[in-house]
Amino acid sequence: MSSAEVGAFGVEIGIDSGGPVVEVRGEVDLATAPMLGALLDVLVDHAETHVVLDLAELTFMDASGLQVIADVSGRLAPSRRVLVVQSASPIVRQLLAITGVDDLVLVATAEPARQELAPEQEEPTRSQPDEATSAATDVVVDLIERSALPATRDTVDAALKLVVSLAAVSVGGADGVSVSLERDGAMRTVASSDHTVLEMDHDQYETGEGPCLSAAADGRWFHVQALAEETRWPQFAPRALERGINSILSSPLMANERSIGALNIYSRSEHAFCVDEQELAELFATHASGILADAGVGRSTGPPNERLQRALESREVIAQAQGILMERSGISVDEASTQLHRAARASEITVGDHAARIVTSARRGPRPSE
Repeated sequence: MSSAEVGAFGVEIGIDSGGPVVEVRGEVDLATAPMLGALLDVLVDHAETHVVLDLAELTFMDASGLQVIADVSGRLAPSRRVLVVQSASPIVRQLLAITGVDDLVLVATAEPARQELAPEQEEPTRSQPDEATSAATDVVVDLIERSALPATRDTVDAALKLVVSLAAVSVGGADGVSVSLERDGAMRTVASSDHTVLEMDHDQYETGEGPCLSAAADGRWFHVQALAEETRWPQFAPRALERGINSILSSPLMANERSIGALNIYSRSEHAFCVDEQELAELFATHASGILADAGVGRSTGPPNERLQRALESREVIAQAQGILMERSGISVDEASTQLHRAARASEITVGDHAARIVTSARRGPRPSE
């Protein structure tokens, strides 16, 4: 058994009856992906069998890691060999599917044991998602945040539609997903996965009741395990049952310290959402909330022209910060954007605020530790 390690990143290379097995630990990002790629290249050149990539101990993988997987798969293909990906978390498997990489590899799946449901009224002190799930969700956020800070309603809605699409394929048991937002004095659906989901939201708006409206109003999550047994929302529940919906999970969207909407996940099955699904829903709701907060949704200070000017100034500062990072580290604009967003999340501040710190520090002279 041989190993290679850089910081939190590590690789164990072993041999089983089927050929080489590469066990990946820690983070695969711009800094460590080249090493993983080099090790896999050696195996491709010398092994005569399929190559297995074990991701059981993966804690983070960005787009550069996905590119390594695609490149290695392409090198194996002419010799009729494949790259086998095993022990990947559900959301990593979904990311492989979304990016089309699953067409190039053989994904070995194992269904995890379902856990008991968490109480609906509990505050968010539930167990945290496993490391692989959290890390892979960061890849989702990287995909969402590749573009500049959303500054218009259309770009915000486009980002939210991406969140809805990813949640629909990532949350087990989900048959439809939507985002409801408070706009122009009323709740409106700004992103939905299908027409049935859109009608479900409208039923709540028409009756003035439902988990979506309750989550948005109370700023906490609501979980309907079985609509047939539900005594709340007596006008809405029968409509949902008629449309074939039996479980609902609604999580509040927060921006600028107030609840402004909800992420809604619908299922045709009863008891569809276990703890893992609840945690994934919370993660997607958190990231959607971040998009809304960065875009200034829910902020009412200042007239429209002043808010637009602030948005433009923020985008200019972000561009300046990206330029500084590119010059310092010799990286591309995409790499600088990824580094900027990741550092902002780690510091729990907005991208604009972190960019301003970099620009201010650069003007003063000494380089800060990013």
